[in-house]
Amino acid sequence: MSRHALLFLFALCPSLFAADKPNILLILADDLGYGDVGCYGATKVKTPNIDRLASEGRRFTDAHSASSVCTPSRYALLTGEYPFRKNLWGPVMNPSPLVVDLSKPTLPGMLKRQGYATACFGKWHLGFGDKPKPDWNAELKPGPLECGFDHYFGIPVVSSHPPFVWVEDHRVVGLDPDDPLKYGGKEETLSFPEKMLTPAMSGAKAAHALYNEEEHGTTLTEKATTWMRGHAGGPFFLYFATPHIHHPFTPGAKFKGSSEGGAYGDFIQEFDWMVGEVMRTLDELKLRENTLVILTSDNGGMLNQGGQQAWKAGHRLNGELLGFKFDAWEGGHRVPFIVRWPGKIEAGSTSDQLICQIDLLGTFAALTGSDTRGPDSINVLPALLGQPDKPLRTELVLAPNRKANLALRDGPWLYIGARGGGGFNGSKPGEHGLGGGGALKFTGETNSDFTNGKPKPDTPAQQLYHLMNDPRQTKNVIREHPEVAARMKSRLEALRAEATATPAASKPEGKRSAD
Repeated sequence: MSRHALLFLFALCPSLFAADKPNILLILADDLGYGDVGCYGATKVKTPNIDRLASEGRRFTDAHSASSVCTPSRYALLTGEYPFRKNLWGPVMNPSPLVVDLSKPTLPGMLKRQGYATACFGKWHLGFGDKPKPDWNAELKPGPLECGFDHYFGIPVVSSHPPFVWVEDHRVVGLDPDDPLKYGGKEETLSFPEKMLTPAMSGAKAAHALYNEEEHGTTLTEKATTWMRGHAGGPFFLYFATPHIHHPFTPGAKFKGSSEGGAYGDFIQEFDWMVGEVMRTLDELKLRENTLVILTSDNGGMLNQGGQQAWKAGHRLNGELLGFKFDAWEGGHRVPFIVRWPGKIEAGSTSDQLICQIDLLGTFAALTGSDTRGPDSINVLPALLGQPDKPLRTELVLAPNRKANLALRDGPWLYIGARGGGGFNGSKPGEHGLGGGGALKFTGETNSDFTNGKPKPDTPAQQLYHLMNDPRQTKNVIREHPEVAARMKSRLEALRAEATATPAASKPEGKRSAD
């Protein structure tokens, strides 16, 4: 039987092969935009390890996060459920309970039941505990372990937000009972311009002393590779959720000034080094052939202060796409997506299949012979392993920061339920929340609904784009195709109506978050 015939059979009936389960390494970058790496067009930053991964595997050009915001995006990835069904729109901060419903399947939980050792290293950002305020001085449960991970080590919230400590499994690392973490008081840890203190936290000096932001890359990489060596017998699932390249941009000393994109670019290059280290560890352990590697990002690049500096240096965070993190526009959620599995995935190949990170649960279930399914997750394994002659996914709901701008993809069409991007709306360069029309004015990008950075007086109430004809979303064609817009609006309303809304766990829409 030919190699192509075997791959086709594997894609259709993966359970036949499930006895020899591959290791799975999922690298999820934070705020890495579509144009932030070399194989997607970047020239001001160098990403040789990521580019090599693409040359040895498959690069997707129409892959998306389910949300353009970090927490709901990660929720969708781990649960296979659209975050709008959870009424989850913005990032959860401290304090917040765990937003994952433990009565439902999760990706790591499914793989654990299939015999995988499971670990998460890096950013969690999905809350802890079952009370409104986590007690950082006690056991932080439920959390990653209750979601299906055997081991967790990382940043509990986001690198720009307190409590600025490491958490391992259920505990803050290095916490002195005589100097507990407290809500309120004067926060004196870290110093960088984009740190957000809402609420401030104080105490825990010993725990804070272990948390050096410029060592995050090396610390997490060492932890991840050490764990890999301890589980080389496999199968294992490693979720490497790096804090790179989220602000504040604090690369290690050897990466400072290494790029042409300022601190933003330097942080990308440190992330690329981290990717290289875990790839080298696979080679060292002779696991290269039996490991499926996926590299992607939780959402698009963000036009914060570092992003603006990189843009001025000639670096286009999201390539030619319109918009940035938090937006329903393509730059908010179309992300890099690279897969490698030597001998199973064609080296140097590309795919224009529409896929989403929400599909990873269904895909990994099919790969390992599990019958677990997420409510909105489909099996896209045929797109990873081959080149299907028809779309596997024709419809996709995409969530920005503001629920009014919830968007629907239908083949080449993208419908957005309100004006603008649905993300930040800062108008002045230098603002952390620069977005919307202000971002268009700053970048010089064109959209038919705006002029000089402001909406035109006759701007339509909704938006419709044909992405095959207009990938840069320069023209809202809703007036030319009212029947398409009406059909997609009706479908989106039906999807929202069937969802059982729960009290929002995230920051209220419209307020500027620390993210």
